[in-house]
Amino acid sequence: MTDCEECGFSYDLSLAPRVATLTRGHARAYADLLGAEPSELRRRASPQVWSPLEYACHVRDVLLVQRERVLAARRLDTPVASPMGRDERVEHDGYARQQPADVARQLQDAALMFTDVLDRLSPADWERTLVYSYPEPAERSLRWVAVHTLHELRHHLLDMGRHPERPQ
Repeated sequence: MTDCEECGFSYDLSLAPRVATLTRGHARAYADLLGAEPSELRRRASPQVWSPLEYACHVRDVLLVQRERVLAARRLDTPVASPMGRDERVEHDGYARQQPADVARQLQDAALMFTDVLDRLSPADWERTLVYSYPEPAERSLRWVAVHTLHELRHHLLDMGRHPERPQ
């Protein structure tokens, strides 16, 4: 994966060392959006499209899962990253019932946990790899994992902004 046609994101691996700083900024943007009326944040535009709250919960969980993947790649040689079950989590973790203020805090905490791990990577660590299942199974560097995580953050901010009842 090199570009996202839908959001215009380019997978520029030279961004990897800046992902921590960019992630913290995006986490603040999510927290700001989650300050809107809870009923609006829970509303789906259609049954197939997540609500803004569900997108925020997903991003929180992505940050936690990606942190664990980076840590695994540092301690193991080319571990296999299990799929996170993104669609199942919406129901299994009750995303729509969570409190927006709690999710905002948790998302910022998850961002800090993820970025702390990135900030500790040495130049050699950035080249460590894992087998990532998306978009198809492939060996990926931690640079790619960091940039892919940044894509998730940016893409889903756009998803939240496209929502008809977008929080202002």
